[in-house]
This record gives sequence, C-alpha cells and structure tokens, in this order.
Amino acid sequence: MNKEAYMQEAIAMACENAKGTRGGPFGAIIVKDGRIVGRGVNEVTSGKDPTAHAEVQAIRDACRNLDDFQLTDCDVYTSCEPCPMCLGALYWARVRTVYFGFDRDDAAAAGFDDSLIYEEVPKPAAERLLPMIRLEPDASAASPFDLWKRSALKTDY
Repeated sequence: MNKEAYMQEAIAMACENAKGTRGGPFGAIIVKDGRIVGRGVNEVTSGKDPTAHAEVQAIRDACRNLDDFQLTDCDVYTSCEPCPMCLGALYWARVRTVYFGFDRDDAAAAGFDDSLIYEEVPKPAAERLLPMIRLEPDASAASPFDLWKRSALKTDY
C-alpha cells in the first residue's frame, strides 16, 4: 500500500465509526516496514474514557503488537490533525511521521474544537482557566525523581 491508501484506510475507519455508537468520527493506523501494526478508532463514549482517541488507541494497539513502548520507525495515518493530547502521545511514542487528512478547523466545524487547549498550553500554570496549584512536597518527603535516577532497574525512555 502507498501513503494515500493508508490515509484512505484511516478515513474509512473514521467514517465507519461515525455511523455507530463507539465514539467520534476519527480513525488512525500505524505502519512499520510496510505493514499495519496498529489500528484505533475513537472510543471515548463507548469506553467512557476521555483519552480513548483514535491515535491513542492505535498507539496502544501498535505497542502491544510490537511488544515495545516506543514506535520508532513507525508512521501514523490519522483521519484528522491530532488534538493536543494525541500530539503529545505521538511525541512520547517517538513516531517517525504523522500524516493527517482533515484538519483542526474541519473538526471544530463538527463540534470537536480544541482551540481552547491550544491557547491554554503555552500559558503559565497560574494563568490557565483550569486551576493548577502547586503544593510543594514536604522537605522530608522522598523524591521519586531522585529514586528514579539512582535505580538500577529503570528503563530509560
């Protein structure tokens, strides 16, 4: 399959999902070495999970199938430009390339408007609409970061 065919597959999954009750009109596939290794559709409402976006579902599927927590050398084909959460997940997964069909304006016109999040992310925590208040740990509290740095059992990522 070529890039266009992979994109059509992601869009077809989104269209099929839009007809049912699983979630929103989004689909994504992950490709490595010319084969599909992960698939996902939006399952937010059916799974009662606000993180069950198509890209996140595809990442989870690909990681299970590849038995890895990183998707190096993988390409993502998603029916729509990823939202901020999915974009972050794609960076953490370390995918090679993201191809998307429809854009954030198309999504917003259908009621999936992420503009507030895009506007909020660059603001300092104290200026965001969602109250974010730092409660500094007690000085005697162990630091999980110090423990991590010293751990011989950690897997770097």
